[in-house]
Amino acid sequence: MPSLDVHQPGMPDLQFVLFVSALCTSNVKTINVPEALRRTIFDRCWTLVNTDPPPMNAEDRVLDLRKGTELTLDACVSTIRSLLSEAGITRLIWDNPVSDPSRESTPAAKPLIERLGQLYPDDPDIVDPPNQPPPSHA
Repeated sequence: MPSLDVHQPGMPDLQFVLFVSALCTSNVKTINVPEALRRTIFDRCWTLVNTDPPPMNAEDRVLDLRKGTELTLDACVSTIRSLLSEAGITRLIWDNPVSDPSRESTPAAKPLIERLGQLYPDDPDIVDPPNQPPPSHA
C-alpha cells in the first residue's frame, strides 16, 4: 500500500500540503486517518487561506494556495503535522485501487498512445517495485 512519512515526505512543502489535502478530501476508504480528522485538517488549512467558511459540497473542497504566501504554506504544513502527530499518526497509509480513466484522450494524443501500445503490448506486472525508487534516466 502507498504511504507517506508525515515528517520526512520527500517532497516540497507545497506538494505535501496539496497531496495531504487531496487525500483528506478524497473518497479513499482505506486510509489510516479517521474521517473527522481528515475533515479537520482540510478545514483548518482552508481557514488559513480563505476568509469564508470551508465548503460543504465535496466537489468544492479543493485547497487553492495560489492566494497564499510562504507563511501560509508553512502554517498549513505545521497544522497538518501537528494534527496528525496529536492523533499518533506519523505515516499516512492508504489503498486506492487503480480506476478507469476519467476522460477520453485528446485526438492529438491518440496516435502516440497507439504507438506505445504497439511497442509495449502487455500490461506491466509491476509499475514501480515496492521499496525501490523509480530508475533515474540521466
